[in-house]
Amino acid sequence: MEKKATRNETEPLTSKKDFSDCSKGDDCKENGLVVRNPKSALRLVEDGNKVHPSQGDKGEAAQISNGYSGVQSSVPCNGEMEDAQGTAPAATTTTTTTTSTTCGAEAQQQLMELEDRETWSKKIDFLLSVIGYAVDLGNVWRFPYICYQNGGGAFLIPYTIMAIFGGIPLFYMELALGQYHRNGCISIWRKICPIFKGIGFAICIIDLYVASYYNTIMAWAFYYLISSFTVELPWTSCTNPWNTGNCTNYFSKDNVSWSLHSISPAEEFYTRQVLQVHRSDGLDDLGGISWQLTLCLLLIFTIVYFSIWKGVKTSGKVVWVTATFPYIILFILLVRGATLPGAWRGVLYYLKPDWQKLLATEVWVDAAAQIFFSLGPGFGVLLAYASYNKFHNNCYQDALVTSTVNCLTSFVSGFVIFTVLGYMAEMRNEDVSEVAKDTGPSLLFITYAEAIANMPASTFFAIIFFLMLLTLGLDSTFAGLEGVITGVLDEFPHVWGKRRELFVLGLTIVCFLGSLATLTFGGAYVVKLFEEYATGPAVLTVVFLEAVAVSWFYGITQFCNDVKEMLGSAPGWYWRVCWVAISPLFLLFVTCSFLSNPPELRLFDYDYPYWTTVVGYCIGTSSIIFIPIYMVYRLVITPGTLKERILKSITPETATEIPFGDIRMNTV
Repeated sequence: MEKKATRNETEPLTSKKDFSDCSKGDDCKENGLVVRNPKSALRLVEDGNKVHPSQGDKGEAAQISNGYSGVQSSVPCNGEMEDAQGTAPAATTTTTTTTSTTCGAEAQQQLMELEDRETWSKKIDFLLSVIGYAVDLGNVWRFPYICYQNGGGAFLIPYTIMAIFGGIPLFYMELALGQYHRNGCISIWRKICPIFKGIGFAICIIDLYVASYYNTIMAWAFYYLISSFTVELPWTSCTNPWNTGNCTNYFSKDNVSWSLHSISPAEEFYTRQVLQVHRSDGLDDLGGISWQLTLCLLLIFTIVYFSIWKGVKTSGKVVWVTATFPYIILFILLVRGATLPGAWRGVLYYLKPDWQKLLATEVWVDAAAQIFFSLGPGFGVLLAYASYNKFHNNCYQDALVTSTVNCLTSFVSGFVIFTVLGYMAEMRNEDVSEVAKDTGPSLLFITYAEAIANMPASTFFAIIFFLMLLTLGLDSTFAGLEGVITGVLDEFPHVWGKRRELFVLGLTIVCFLGSLATLTFGGAYVVKLFEEYATGPAVLTVVFLEAVAVSWFYGITQFCNDVKEMLGSAPGWYWRVCWVAISPLFLLFVTCSFLSNPPELRLFDYDYPYWTTVVGYCIGTSSIIFIPIYMVYRLVITPGTLKERILKSITPETATEIPFGDIRMNTV
């Protein structure tokens, strides 16, 4: 909706108006800033030295004559304040409103940072980046497997319910927070609830853990991609140096008998040539490092570095390829799969509803976990990406569009996978359940790879399939690292603000070195351990505390007022109820279910020993431990009585400067 401009709205902030004409307590314009008397919206804490805006007062003080808002800043200069009738901070920008409660130098620095902040070149760059982040490898292998395992078509009911009341509200909340406050995952808490700042540090540690194993899976895909440039794919026969006497080719023209110990050539290529797990005894003895995978990972990190080193201006262009290419390939593979003999068997197995499954608690837990990890709140990415948006961008619409695209992609990927599994079952003369027993990456690197190898034009389909996996993983890696980069650069602008390229280089080197354990012969066991424990419960805990901090400490009313300032209208009761109660309960439900029933890990023929569960929980705890540590640190360094310390620690330190001058308003 477009708002008609009135005389007050079209009058530039730099227009000549005598400052002395402003009456006490009114809004005044000076040096391009809207200045407000601070006395009308401040409350004194007991020590009498610090000044903090109350949450209710902040909303009341925010209204200015043209319908936009100026948020009051509460950063004192050496514990003192300037009166609004005094000298206002000297600043030249005309795109920001603030108040004179900040001392001149600090206000000018904040305004310069806001003015200089990078923004997306185009709206589509942001949308493609968010879609590319949300749609990753898990959409291709995890959703189809979980869907058929939990009742087929019946699983779509809990999946949709969990998306509507849990996943999408949290997705929307993070986009709105990032866009309004224009900060990364660490410094944003100064403007929301400072005592929860440890959440930002926990997010950065989690992102580093993800980068240490997620890119290794892409290295496997890259190895497959390079190996596909042959006339005959290397996993189609049993005559290779890595094959054993148990290798049995299903699709051989000769009559072959399948025994209990038979292994397909695709499985031997994956386990003995790519991973080389036979050279490791498990987590007790990981073995040496695979130089082939190391080179593949090095090339991947090189691509990542030169894609994100300059910021969203460059990564926003790269995602035009990495975010759109997978959809082209998915369509090609869907058409090809639908024309294969036996494809209908796979589709029937994928969607045939088992209504009894809906009575099982684990089905609802899987649905909640799947939608949560698919949309991806809690990794700092949505905060970072949204912080580069224009202030009045319609993040509500963006949340609905990107989350819908993500869920539909997962659903369509199931058809791509199961049409091929139906073809495999037809060729083997087996039931689809026997063919679909592989889970996780094995579903892609063994089962799907074997099916491609026995199609006409197998080389072509192998190349585009593994290239699709590579692009699916790349933009998710861009996003994960950008969450860390934006968080650190916003928190330490005086150190890294002008050295982004150097910081990104150091970060990619750290991630590469951290991945070395996953590049060993037993690296697949490490990947599985990190995938199950390093991210799952930790991210759930982070987002739960984030939802509580925003809804209960910052205040749901204040948050909705912030959204209204950006979009022109406040979120309705549905969103408020989800943010205050339903979404936190949703997260608590999934977290408790995970902790009460930890996964029993098994990969190939290796059963993880009991001590790995302890190690896994230690890895997960190593990130979220920063939250209570920072809370204690915050209370210790804050002066005053315990009550005063708590009050100061839950009160925003700095206010958010609101861009001013754009008269076009988006509405929900």
